[in-house]
Amino acid sequence: MFTKRHLAGLAVFTAAAISLSACASTPAAPTDVDAKTATNAEAFGGIDALVAAAQAEGQLNVIALPDNWANYGEIKALFEEKYDIVVNSADPDISSAEEITAADNLKGQDTAPDVFDLGTAVTLDSLDYFAPYQVTNWEEIPEGNKEATGLYVNDYTGSMSIGYDSNSVPEPTSLDDLLKPEYKGAVALNGDPTQAGAAFAAIGLATVQSGGTLDDFTPGVEFFEKLNDAGNFIPVNATGATIAAGETKVVFDWSYNNLAAAATVDGWKVVTLPGTVYTSYYNQAINVDAPHPAAARLWQEFLYSPEAQNLFIKGGAYPVTLEAMNAAGTTDEEAIAAIGNLDGETVTSTDEQAANGATLLAEKWAAAIG
Repeated sequence: MFTKRHLAGLAVFTAAAISLSACASTPAAPTDVDAKTATNAEAFGGIDALVAAAQAEGQLNVIALPDNWANYGEIKALFEEKYDIVVNSADPDISSAEEITAADNLKGQDTAPDVFDLGTAVTLDSLDYFAPYQVTNWEEIPEGNKEATGLYVNDYTGSMSIGYDSNSVPEPTSLDDLLKPEYKGAVALNGDPTQAGAAFAAIGLATVQSGGTLDDFTPGVEFFEKLNDAGNFIPVNATGATIAAGETKVVFDWSYNNLAAAATVDGWKVVTLPGTVYTSYYNQAINVDAPHPAAARLWQEFLYSPEAQNLFIKGGAYPVTLEAMNAAGTTDEEAIAAIGNLDGETVTSTDEQAANGATLLAEKWAAAIG
């Protein structure tokens, strides 16, 4: 994976939008297709046959997709409407690690997750859970943003930001501001960084903002240890509900999540600290034991189409095919103008850095905030 990149601006790919048809004349899917082993739509006989196979299953199980996270509420609703497939959305607020635990606990049952949306560290530690699949517009996804066989694929990113209740605390202008008494009992993460991608990224941001590099997350852990010693860190998993209730007055989270809170909570504002910006893609993967394997593959086709990728933009996230959409003229210009470009110096953990960071956090996080 890349470490620095402008996610909007000059396009480097030329591509055309794909059309996913769900019309009444959709042909029946070939009866000899094993959807669980299909690695592309052609294995079904094309997109229309994949749609027919998915509609025959009639359901899709997703997990850990809150409606206000990167606009997943609208994305799920459009998938249901477009294909007449029921989306069962379970446990929206659980972590990436808990998604994998759910797959273990529900294996072989109709309620098991069909697809995953995971942070990088958990993704790299869970490869045996995934089935390879390459979407129809595979070439629109940059090489650095996908596993070669389609075992997992980047889907969207944002920048790690700080949301704060402007009615209760001052605007933080640096990491060290958060150590001041004004932030006593106020600062929280979105999850546990040993399990949740957003919280893991917050440690990455603290690392680079403290002068470190993503090769060693120690400076980030040390910052949160100081924050905890000052009495400013609270071990509460921040959600939209905790923000609305005033329980978490300062939250490290992805820009799209903090922006979603700002749209509904009076006084909630969002700041990106000056200096290096931490970004990280989430990853899509199909459960190798998906109870609805055709619907799982259709979900991937839908998510990577311009239609759904633009909905990520509308939700404040930057989709992985943005450069291709810029080239093809399919980007929602109003939506991208509303969130702006990711400019300046951005960093993203490589697979190796993410794995090393996860190991370090497993060893040191609990003691740092204990």
